[in-house]
Amino acid sequence: MSAGPRPTPRPQSLAQIAGIAGAATAGAVSSYPDRPVTGVAHDSRSVLPGDLYAALPGFRRHGAEFIAEAVGRGAVAVLTDANGQDSARAAGVPALVVTDPRAVLGAVASFIYGDPSQELLVIGITGTNGKTTTSYLVDAGLRAAGYLTGVIGTVGVRIGEEVVEAVRTTPEATQVHALLAVMVERGVTAVTMEVSSHALRLGRVDGVHFDLVGFTNLTQDHLDFHDGMDDYFEAKPTLFTLAHSSRAVVCVDDSWGRNLVALAERSGLEVATYAVSSEDAHWTVDGIVEVPGGSVARALGPGGVDVPLEVRMPGTFNVANGLGALALLVDVGVDPLVAADGIASCEGVPGRMERVLDPDPHRGLLALVDYAHTPDAIERVILAARGGTRGKVVVVLGAGGDRDQVKRPLMGEVAARGADRVIVTDDNPRSEDAAAIRAAVLEGARRVEGANVSEVGDRRAAIMQAVGGADRGDVVLVLGKGHELGQEIEGFLTPFDDRVVLAQALGSSELDEGLT
Repeated sequence: MSAGPRPTPRPQSLAQIAGIAGAATAGAVSSYPDRPVTGVAHDSRSVLPGDLYAALPGFRRHGAEFIAEAVGRGAVAVLTDANGQDSARAAGVPALVVTDPRAVLGAVASFIYGDPSQELLVIGITGTNGKTTTSYLVDAGLRAAGYLTGVIGTVGVRIGEEVVEAVRTTPEATQVHALLAVMVERGVTAVTMEVSSHALRLGRVDGVHFDLVGFTNLTQDHLDFHDGMDDYFEAKPTLFTLAHSSRAVVCVDDSWGRNLVALAERSGLEVATYAVSSEDAHWTVDGIVEVPGGSVARALGPGGVDVPLEVRMPGTFNVANGLGALALLVDVGVDPLVAADGIASCEGVPGRMERVLDPDPHRGLLALVDYAHTPDAIERVILAARGGTRGKVVVVLGAGGDRDQVKRPLMGEVAARGADRVIVTDDNPRSEDAAAIRAAVLEGARRVEGANVSEVGDRRAAIMQAVGGADRGDVVLVLGKGHELGQEIEGFLTPFDDRVVLAQALGSSELDEGLT
């Protein structure tokens, strides 16, 4: 496994790191107080010479099992709990022993890499849906304002113009701080970061100083990880505390957002709010008009701000994303008109309502790929697609394995209610039985009386069938995987891109570089 981009090594002493971690020492750390540490890694496969190896307890295995491998790759010390102490001693390296190594890892990584977030304008965005689109719109506004930018999120990591593939929405703390340090070295001045609920619960952004944090919405997802919606929500306020930021921008279109405002203000944050379904917010919109490829409106903000808001992606939910981006940008000092121009310049986000061109003008299908994989997102995407056609809406979707099982029938039900035809197929089954996942989605879809629902397990065949059965002017929506470049089945990642397969089904050789 690649260690990912690393900054130029700046050695830090083991004794200083032990002090930051509040660690009891084992393996004669006192004999190595000046031992230089030049990096930190939580995965033994990504250890580089001079690293501190963080041996963390995992969901299935403990990182202590891999201490010998990490030392063999050049680790000079280990951060661990009592379970890893003996393994570190056996490997002949000093250990920093703490009760919860994950809880101190962010602070340790930040120190080792020189506290890089202090040198950057950092905006963090959390929420179930809209994080990626909002972050891209914010990034476009920052670029328009003259910043050299970086992005960390679901689609990937971008450092200036260099794109780095992402494994998860928010990387581990070891990687987050290394990436921020690389950005500082390369002259980046502003970073937009998606912050998932997993990241908050697992401390992946600990040690990051956010200039501003934002919240988009909360809908059902990740209930494989959280014990219900209340537990899911409770992960979010940890970002909205003075430990991370002093200012926040929150969407109050749902009750979760309104509850979060109260919690954030109680924690001492200055909070600005936005909404598209209410006028009871600091930022609102007026006169939303759907235009080809998106929407336009007037954005109204504090101090009499009144600027045109153009979002080049369809759906009211994308107007909300645009308004949130505008509020975030203005809050960090970007001129409202400059921010609005930047948002209008953003042609879209990979795998978010991304159009694949139909080469047959007489057929005129509108073919779209979207990452929607929650009931709420599926409903919104179908509604947006329906607004752009007089024809039928045909949906291809599945549900991911080893993820929230409760939402699967709900996904099928909202798809069947909103679409004229639904083809249930495989998403990323991972270690689960693909047929069982499809059955759960189908169960929900078949609750809808008169629904036109079929099952085609092979995703390529399902997409081909959707296009083959569509009529002139119809919309074909392929949902769930969006920008992803592979399909994960039983531990193997097979190359698969919904956009490429959809283009092949249409007989097209190109994708629309913009988004409809």
